[in-house]
Amino acid sequence: MKNRTKHDPTFKAKVALAAVREEGTVPELAKRYGVHPSQVFKWKKQLVDQASAAFTAGPAPDESAQAAELLKKIGELTMERDFLSRGLRRWG
Repeated sequence: MKNRTKHDPTFKAKVALAAVREEGTVPELAKRYGVHPSQVFKWKKQLVDQASAAFTAGPAPDESAQAAELLKKIGELTMERDFLSRGLRRWG
């Protein structure tokens, strides 16, 4: 049984651009790049459908990094609040 080949995004873009540019028929491109013709059609459609994203205002900020930073800050503030509330109880 043959294992699936995982192609990197650069390779997929290269094949999809060749299909959009009509550098050959889809079967010819599939044979040249060693992939199935239906895969070429899929990558071409994906490239065309998502082309508008290249012209958006800019890259979206990394939300996971922001979320991690916010959680860290919440933890620090919670510890500070707890420490200060214990200190006030001693003096009160």
